[in-house]
Amino acid sequence: MRRSPISSAVAEEEDINLTPMLDVVCLEVNRPDAETSNIQENAAILIAIGATNDIWIDGRRVDVRQVKANITKLLADNPQGSVVIQADEKAQADAIIQVMDQSREAGVYAISLASEPKF
Repeated sequence: MRRSPISSAVAEEEDINLTPMLDVVCLEVNRPDAETSNIQENAAILIAIGATNDIWIDGRRVDVRQVKANITKLLADNPQGSVVIQADEKAQADAIIQVMDQSREAGVYAISLASEPKF
């Protein structure tokens, strides 16, 4: 698959295959393919970004300004938690970057972008 603006914007982040975690999110997300994806078994905080840039955490749609507060709340249960962003391949890079910024402001620097393994 060709490189999209999304994959270029997060090139420094690790691509992760979250196939086992799909049931956690109630949003249809078409993740981009990646040749270098890895399976991550225990991601603490899963954030979904839909094709229209809607953001979902814990099955609830949230505004980008609420991402930091939601992550802070979830970190109370798992202070060593990481963030995995499951973005639709049509989501805008700006939406992904805003979620990444909010995650970092909440104190999480272990941020990964979910993808589909390329066979």
